[in-house]
Amino acid sequence: MSTNNHQIILNIRFKIKPGKKEAFRESLFAMISNFKSEPAFVNAIVSNDLDHSDDLVIYEIWQGTRESWVQHELTKPYRAEYESALTNLIDDRIISWLEPVGEWGSTLTNVKR
Repeated sequence: MSTNNHQIILNIRFKIKPGKKEAFRESLFAMISNFKSEPAFVNAIVSNDLDHSDDLVIYEIWQGTRESWVQHELTKPYRAEYESALTNLIDDRIISWLEPVGEWGSTLTNVKR
Protein backbone atom coordinates (compact mmCIF):
# COMPACT_ATOMS: atom_id res chain seq x y z
CA MET A 1 0.00 0.00 0.00
CA SER A 2 1.11 3.55 -0.55
CA THR A 3 3.41 5.14 1.99
CA ASN A 4 2.82 8.67 0.70
CA ASN A 5 0.73 11.31 2.42
CA HIS A 6 -2.55 10.39 0.71
CA GLN A 7 -5.35 9.19 2.95
CA ILE A 8 -8.84 7.93 2.31
CA ILE A 9 -11.75 7.81 4.72
CA LEU A 10 -14.61 5.36 4.46
CA ASN A 11 -17.81 6.40 6.20
CA ILE A 12 -20.18 3.43 6.05
CA ARG A 13 -23.75 3.39 7.38
CA PHE A 14 -25.24 -0.04 7.90
CA LYS A 15 -29.00 -0.43 8.10
CA ILE A 16 -29.22 -3.60 10.16
CA LYS A 17 -32.08 -6.07 9.99
CA PRO A 18 -34.31 -5.98 13.09
CA GLY A 19 -32.99 -8.27 15.81
CA LYS A 20 -29.60 -8.73 14.09
CA LYS A 21 -27.63 -5.81 15.55
CA GLU A 22 -25.59 -7.81 18.06
CA ALA A 23 -24.73 -10.50 15.50
CA PHE A 24 -23.74 -7.82 13.00
CA ARG A 25 -21.64 -5.99 15.58
CA GLU A 26 -19.77 -9.22 16.40
CA SER A 27 -19.09 -9.81 12.70
CA LEU A 28 -17.92 -6.23 12.18
CA PHE A 29 -15.67 -6.28 15.25
CA ALA A 30 -14.12 -9.57 14.09
CA MET A 31 -13.33 -7.99 10.72
CA ILE A 32 -11.82 -4.94 12.44
CA SER A 33 -9.63 -7.28 14.49
CA ASN A 34 -8.34 -8.62 11.17
CA PHE A 35 -7.67 -5.31 9.46
CA LYS A 36 -6.38 -3.31 12.43
CA SER A 37 -2.90 -4.75 11.86
CA GLU A 38 -2.79 -3.88 8.15
CA PRO A 39 0.10 -1.48 7.38
CA ALA A 40 -2.18 1.11 5.75
CA PHE A 41 -4.73 1.17 8.58
CA VAL A 42 -4.85 4.36 10.67
CA ASN A 43 -8.04 4.35 12.74
CA ALA A 44 -11.64 3.15 12.97
CA ILE A 45 -14.58 4.39 15.01
CA VAL A 46 -17.85 2.44 15.25
CA SER A 47 -20.92 4.34 16.44
CA ASN A 48 -24.57 3.66 17.17
CA ASP A 49 -26.98 6.13 15.57
CA LEU A 50 -28.97 7.61 18.46
CA ASP A 51 -31.88 8.48 16.15
CA HIS A 52 -32.02 5.19 14.23
CA SER A 53 -31.54 2.25 16.59
CA ASP A 54 -31.00 -0.29 13.79
CA ASP A 55 -28.19 1.75 12.19
CA LEU A 56 -24.49 1.44 12.89
CA VAL A 57 -21.80 3.67 11.36
CA ILE A 58 -18.10 2.97 10.92
CA TYR A 59 -15.58 5.69 10.11
CA GLU A 60 -12.26 4.30 8.87
CA ILE A 61 -9.05 6.17 8.01
CA TRP A 62 -6.52 4.50 5.70
CA GLN A 63 -3.20 5.53 4.16
CA GLY A 64 -3.38 5.56 0.38
CA THR A 65 -6.02 6.30 -2.21
CA ARG A 66 -9.44 4.87 -3.01
CA GLU A 67 -7.87 2.86 -5.82
CA SER A 68 -5.08 1.45 -3.63
CA TRP A 69 -7.61 0.54 -0.91
CA VAL A 70 -9.79 -1.32 -3.40
CA GLN A 71 -6.77 -3.09 -4.88
CA HIS A 72 -5.07 -4.08 -1.62
CA GLU A 73 -7.68 -4.17 1.13
CA LEU A 74 -10.89 -5.27 -0.54
CA THR A 75 -9.18 -8.43 -1.81
CA LYS A 76 -8.18 -9.73 1.64
CA PRO A 77 -9.57 -13.25 2.32
CA TYR A 78 -11.19 -12.26 5.64
CA ARG A 79 -13.32 -9.69 3.80
CA ALA A 80 -14.96 -12.38 1.64
CA GLU A 81 -16.20 -14.22 4.74
CA TYR A 82 -17.48 -10.97 6.23
CA GLU A 83 -19.22 -9.93 3.01
CA SER A 84 -21.00 -13.28 2.71
CA ALA A 85 -22.40 -12.90 6.24
CA LEU A 86 -23.82 -9.44 5.52
CA THR A 87 -26.77 -10.65 3.42
CA ASN A 88 -28.36 -12.19 6.53
CA LEU A 89 -27.56 -9.22 8.78
CA ILE A 90 -28.17 -5.96 6.93
CA ASP A 91 -30.85 -4.42 4.74
CA ASP A 92 -28.62 -1.75 3.24
CA ARG A 93 -25.14 -0.25 3.32
CA ILE A 94 -24.33 3.31 2.31
CA ILE A 95 -20.63 3.97 1.60
CA SER A 96 -19.12 7.43 1.37
CA TRP A 97 -15.53 7.79 0.17
CA LEU A 98 -13.96 10.87 1.74
CA GLU A 99 -10.66 12.73 1.53
CA PRO A 100 -9.58 14.70 4.61
CA VAL A 101 -9.11 18.45 4.11
CA GLY A 102 -9.07 19.70 7.72
CA GLU A 103 -8.72 18.28 11.22
CA TRP A 104 -8.97 19.69 14.73
CA GLY A 105 -8.47 17.97 18.07
CA SER A 106 -6.26 15.09 16.90
CA THR A 107 -3.55 14.22 14.40
CA LEU A 108 -5.02 11.17 12.69
CA THR A 109 -4.92 12.59 9.19
CA ASN A 110 -2.07 13.98 7.14
CA VAL A 111 -3.87 17.28 6.66
CA LYS A 112 -1.60 20.28 7.12
CA ARG A 113 -2.88 22.65 9.77
